[in-house]
Amino acid sequence: MSQEACLHALVYGVVQGVNFRSFVLRHARDLGLTGYVRNLYPEEVVEVKAEGWREQLEQLLRLLEEGPRGAWVERVDANWSEYSGDYNRFELRF
Repeated sequence: MSQEACLHALVYGVVQGVNFRSFVLRHARDLGLTGYVRNLYPEEVVEVKAEGWREQLEQLLRLLEEGPRGAWVERVDANWSEYSGDYNRFELRF
């Protein structure tokens, strides 16, 4: 049985300037997740915080590890926590 959960991921590599945030936004919304994606500076890291069903979050995590065309993902640091219900949609943050 699937559970709701929260995924916090930091994506390292060539992940800025390659439409990575748009890639995450599209897939997270398609998966029915809530939360946000944003660039972190000056580290050139993409941060993703997503909530929803664990199965969909695991799918998103696999997509983060691949990234869009033009990206090169060096690594993804992922942390899991309990679902908070703090978000009502998935959005880009600046």
